[in-house]
Amino acid sequence: MSIYGFWNNKGGTGKTSLCFQAVCLYAHQHPNERVLAIDVCPQANLSEMFLGGLTNNGSQNLLARQGMPARATIGGYFQTRLPSPYTPPTIAHGDFITRAHDFNPLIPPNVDLVCGDPLLELQANAISTLANTQLPGTDAWVAIIDWLSDFLMGVRDDYGAIFVDANPSFSIYTQIALASVERLVLPVMADDSSRRAIQNAFSLVFGLNLPSPIYSTYAFATRLTATGRRLPQVHLIAKNRLTQYMGPASAYNAVLSSIHNDVRTLLTAHPEMFTFNELDEGFVDIRDFQTTGVVAFARGCPFYRLTSGRLELMGQRVQVKEEYRQNCIAEMETLVAKL
Repeated sequence: MSIYGFWNNKGGTGKTSLCFQAVCLYAHQHPNERVLAIDVCPQANLSEMFLGGLTNNGSQNLLARQGMPARATIGGYFQTRLPSPYTPPTIAHGDFITRAHDFNPLIPPNVDLVCGDPLLELQANAISTLANTQLPGTDAWVAIIDWLSDFLMGVRDDYGAIFVDANPSFSIYTQIALASVERLVLPVMADDSSRRAIQNAFSLVFGLNLPSPIYSTYAFATRLTATGRRLPQVHLIAKNRLTQYMGPASAYNAVLSSIHNDVRTLLTAHPEMFTFNELDEGFVDIRDFQTTGVVAFARGCPFYRLTSGRLELMGQRVQVKEEYRQNCIAEMETLVAKL
């Protein structure tokens, strides 16, 4: 069983959409395994898609889960940790887990979900304060950073794979998410800001190329490894939203080559940070999903369940071409095959 994290410090790279489709396809291909998706993002877009999307009451279903007595979300779980933050509480894990298929029949029945929650933003200051408390005999930061790992210890034997969708920030709740992850999937786009985002990701997670030695004492990697915890390893870099028609467009080749060269240098210098040994093993190309993606995500629908042809979306007729739908399925099959 592996725990995958979809994250990039840059927003807009398509990590949530890739995570949604990857979870659905993986669960579809492994019907005898239970799969858990965890939405550690205050926007909770992943949860809305799993619970029905824009057109099938995803938002209302999410609000209903947030309104449960135990608040069936990641924020609800964090709320149980606040009164006694340094000792794992006795909880009923099922209070915070949702069977997505019960709300959205398009989702495979073997997918469970811990919903996202805007409460994370309100909790962040309190959690950060608790993490920086000085306590004799207790590393407060590590106790806090283990919150999601503590939760997973109680359920990980129930699942064949766990997928974590993390917020683009490096807030305390994102660090809690990444500390629980074993394998990172980093979506990037063919622009220079994505190249910088890859460099930032390695600085934030692995403590590379920090601007001053003073930062190393407080770095995520330093504090986590000092107590024997392992860092996540980069498992896959998804070059996302490439041109639908031509593969990587020539105008983007220089940027993509730069990203390849940066990762090649890191792989040579720090092979322990990666799960792969050869550069090609760690990259996958994903073309722009275009209209097919818009319809699928609005409906909370995996590509393999989507119908082609003229469809209605929010009162408008749109065209989903079968060729493009098949392309989307093939792209996701390539990604999932590398998990």
